[in-house]
Amino acid sequence: MQLSRREFLKLAGVSAAGAALFTACSIPEKELLVQSPARIPEDVLDGDESWYASVCRQCPAGCGIIVRVMEGRAKKIEGNPDYPVNRGKLCARGLAGVQALYHPDRIKGPMRRTGARGSGQWQQITWDQALNDLVGRLKQLRGSAADTVVLAHEPLRGPMSLLVDRFTRTYGSERLAYEPMDQAALRAALKTAFGEDVVPEFDIQNASYVMSFGADFLETWLSPVRYNRHYGEFRQGANRKRGTLVHVEPRFSLEAANADQWVPVRPGTEGVLALSMAYVLMSDGSADARAAASITAGAGARALASFSPERVESVIGVPAARIQELAREFASHQPSIAIGGGSAAAHTNGYTNMLAVYSLNYLVGNVGKRGGVLLNPASPLKDVPATSGATPFSAWQKLVERLRTGQPKPVNLLLVHGANPLYGLPAEVNAGDALGKAQYIVSFSSFMDETTAQADLILPDHTYLESWGGDVPEPGPGHQVVGLQQPVVKALYDTRAFGDVLLTVAEEIGPDMAKALPWRNVREMVRDSVRELHQARRGSVTAAEFEVFWNKALQQGGWWDSNARSSASPTAPIFSKPPALPRYAGSAPEYPYHLVIFPSLSMTDGRGAHLPWLQALPDPISTVVWRTWVEINSKVAKQMGLVEGDIVRVEAPNGKSIEAPVYPHPGVSPEVIGIPAGQGHSSYTNYAAGRGANPLSIIAPLTDAETGGLAWGATRVRVSATGRRMPIPKFEGGAVEARQLPGAPVAPVTRG
Repeated sequence: MQLSRREFLKLAGVSAAGAALFTACSIPEKELLVQSPARIPEDVLDGDESWYASVCRQCPAGCGIIVRVMEGRAKKIEGNPDYPVNRGKLCARGLAGVQALYHPDRIKGPMRRTGARGSGQWQQITWDQALNDLVGRLKQLRGSAADTVVLAHEPLRGPMSLLVDRFTRTYGSERLAYEPMDQAALRAALKTAFGEDVVPEFDIQNASYVMSFGADFLETWLSPVRYNRHYGEFRQGANRKRGTLVHVEPRFSLEAANADQWVPVRPGTEGVLALSMAYVLMSDGSADARAAASITAGAGARALASFSPERVESVIGVPAARIQELAREFASHQPSIAIGGGSAAAHTNGYTNMLAVYSLNYLVGNVGKRGGVLLNPASPLKDVPATSGATPFSAWQKLVERLRTGQPKPVNLLLVHGANPLYGLPAEVNAGDALGKAQYIVSFSSFMDETTAQADLILPDHTYLESWGGDVPEPGPGHQVVGLQQPVVKALYDTRAFGDVLLTVAEEIGPDMAKALPWRNVREMVRDSVRELHQARRGSVTAAEFEVFWNKALQQGGWWDSNARSSASPTAPIFSKPPALPRYAGSAPEYPYHLVIFPSLSMTDGRGAHLPWLQALPDPISTVVWRTWVEINSKVAKQMGLVEGDIVRVEAPNGKSIEAPVYPHPGVSPEVIGIPAGQGHSSYTNYAAGRGANPLSIIAPLTDAETGGLAWGATRVRVSATGRRMPIPKFEGGAVEARQLPGAPVAPVTRG
């Protein structure tokens, strides 16, 4: 009997079929200590336990995980000790994955809107009804109106990137990848600096001197779990001298708190500091001669004379003598490495800022060397990219305008997966009004976030603990790695994997779509990728028979080859024109403070706000939980008559404003205020909705001049007291944030 993909998925209902236990590698003995019976708590249940290896999807880093499953329920997530990206370590976001799986506010089945858009009125429908609706619309638009279909999604890589790319290209629709805290400038600068699309490996663990320009590498930047491991080796590794960390950022972050030297600079001038250091290195004769000639097109130090320390000290707010000292330390403490990102790349000159920072590595000869910048190799899988990338903010502005005006062509069908632009785009863009004019919106979200609340049809996705998938981690560890994601439990609700739905829809649209996407489900697609690895006959897994290879790879959590490294030899980039100074929204007299937005350590850009464990994780500097706060310099707060807990209004030049309590801190530059991203949702479960404020909503829609990326660090603001105050819930003392499930009675604990 020939089964269609829709019939196969209906009959299967067992996306966990074929999962393999984590047995191929050994867990360190200390991880498996058996507690004595006398210490086992009374509520521990007897039962068989199994460990499954998979890939974490709580952030883009793609760490390897192992999940403890008892009686069919996922109990605990740990880091995969064998996986090269994180070597057994895991962050709080990864541990909270079980809360996403068992979240009480998950969307439990397909739904169709019945009331006005955004009214919250829904009707439960069957998957057949939902798929008939979607397939019918896609068939109707195929042909002359295919380009009126837009798929918005999170940055993708691995097999899912291949699947989505083939689907949209064959159908003829457009796709956009959404990243709220845009990193387009960083990615473009890395490509120019090192000639590769793939983000390189920064060998922090073997460096003697690390200079970070705004990169929050211990919190959320790129691959923070691996960088934390590297940082431990950098500081306290055996048989080596303790490394020196210098952090450049206007805000006192976790990296600044850990640094040997914290260098607060004026926001957006990090690249000026880097070029001034380059000038000192060239003038001293300590720079690599070939790199210096390449960067300056043969002109040498005189090409950077306008960036001499004496000329730029007033621009960046760092004394000339300190700049010279930093440059000479960077050159003399070998190997040294310069990294940059985060707020330093979020300006109108973000691209040139980053290009200047990463060029420093050439001047000290540490590109392609241990303790410096190591290029990552290409993907070992044909047609499967090793880089995700995202669509710059300028393209999202065009989409919003297209939604609003219908020009140059309307958006008849908007498909959304893993993206929440209604929350993350600046309010000045007015994405809410534009979405309201979309003809039809289909969301594949597992949760009712702000964008999903505007949808006409919801086809809820599995969580990553219920789904098949694959990953080519970016940045990789310097050699080829492929991670394998397998379902560790059966789907809890009437949900379906996004990839499986796309494959089902493709088959029903037409034979050309089915031919371009020849797999029955994502599991088959992943197996095809693994066949390529099997045929390569190298790496961490080898076996004569494919089925043996497949099981070993699943048990191990993936495949990697530590000998498969990049052989590229890039040359230093040329600065074809003088880097521009940053441009800000708002004048200094009217708006005296730079707004420095930083991703929350726990909730990052807001994607983790629905998980109570992450809401309750104290910020490493303020220890605040469950709330938004405004970091302001202690002396400035005193001058304004503000004390901790006073609620202030933060107003941008575009008239947009938010309110939040102040947290005076002596480490904040008097010229800036810092506000964490992540809160301020109007939807996204009972744990996130109506809590705190969203600073991304008030920023001006300025863009990086070279890439069109959102300059989310380029807005000035003014601060005024509201006359109201509230206690701030903090781990270090103060108010306690009481949370309970809606409708659940409170059981008071009393004496006697």
